[in-house]
Amino acid sequence: MENQTLTGLLKKVASEFPNHRALSVSGKFDLTHARLQELVDHAASLLIASGIGPNDTVALTFPNTVELVVLFLAVIRCRATAVPLNAAYTAEEFEFYLSDSESKLLITPENPILAAKAAATKLNIPHVTAKLAGATSHVTLSSTAESSPDSVLQLVNDASDVALFLHTSGTTSRPKGVPLTQLNLASSVQNIKSVYKLTESDSTVIVLPLFHVHGLIAGLLSSLVAGAAVTLPAAGRFSASTFWADMLSYNATWYTAVPTIHQIILDRHDSKPEPKYPKLRFIRSCSSSLAPSILARLEETFGAPVLEAYAMTEATHLMCSNPLPEDGPHKPGSVGLAVGQELAILDEKGLVQPEGVNGEVCIRGPNVTKGYKNNPEANKAAFLFGWFHTGDIGVLDSDGYLSLVGRIKELINRGGNELIETEAQVFDKMREISLAHNLFV
Repeated sequence: MENQTLTGLLKKVASEFPNHRALSVSGKFDLTHARLQELVDHAASLLIASGIGPNDTVALTFPNTVELVVLFLAVIRCRATAVPLNAAYTAEEFEFYLSDSESKLLITPENPILAAKAAATKLNIPHVTAKLAGATSHVTLSSTAESSPDSVLQLVNDASDVALFLHTSGTTSRPKGVPLTQLNLASSVQNIKSVYKLTESDSTVIVLPLFHVHGLIAGLLSSLVAGAAVTLPAAGRFSASTFWADMLSYNATWYTAVPTIHQIILDRHDSKPEPKYPKLRFIRSCSSSLAPSILARLEETFGAPVLEAYAMTEATHLMCSNPLPEDGPHKPGSVGLAVGQELAILDEKGLVQPEGVNGEVCIRGPNVTKGYKNNPEANKAAFLFGWFHTGDIGVLDSDGYLSLVGRIKELINRGGNELIETEAQVFDKMREISLAHNLFV
């Protein structure tokens, strides 16, 4: 049963590797897996005392801080649903996401995020702040309720508990709410752990924001479930000037990022190379297509294989990845092989297409959401013929490697030849630029 919930997997790791480093804030303090578990259980007891229970939703708006990690895990330990939100949202955006997720509580850092606070006040949602003073402290909440450790011990997490609620990007339509269960999370992190062979010997520095599925699932949670170590930058966000120093200081063996960040890291190397770089097992790229030329430059510069992957929020992140070198070739321009789920290329009638023939990329497996929240029209379109339809057009080669061709909405037909509009690529770049901007401000 513990393998079917994220909380069960983390509890198992805390007992297997209690004294291994789990989470560090660069230059400040380190937490072991056992200590992290203690902090999570204590924070969960505070949430229960504040009235949070099963099926409640709790919005979390933080930079990449230890408080966010502890509270995210504490919320799901309460059998409640965590809703991580971008601190850069406007008050209007916060109002939409808090309302759409039906959040019962908003938690932020002590340093106020005014737009979030204003939205919560308008919606009559209680707002509390959280702080962890140091490795030997507990997380404190500004609410004054008395907590009882026994309240957490009595809770048993279930695979069907909705643990995480995220929204699709909404670049071409209204964002869709995606509920992800404990089983979805447990399945995905185990898929990621498996394909990249993550162990207690691995270490990474978080590059991407933890309100996004890429950083949260692939960077943070998969590492913790493997008994590995994660380092958060001291500034609470990615900084090219401190990235390699952190990677060296904390013996990092890999990192995952979007193409824009890889480009920034390469640009930094060109303008101000480090005296020494760590020996990495691999570099991972996801969330947008990586140009083969950038892949080649990364490999040549940093001496590690670059593994491109394919992911979606609805799949709890990972769907496909190029394998590690010992497990097969990694093909530039391809997003690799399906990992831990079924994948097929279907035509508009739901028929599976053979290798070399374009069609819609469809998946099914325990990592896939059961459906969008309160959106029957979207569910009707996305779940057909027993598969989840990604909306992406792709093709499989003779080795089972997937290459993406475009988006269904961008397909046009001229003279019988299918062509791809560049709109999808433009949106990808817009998302990346926005993401990078949010990381640097």
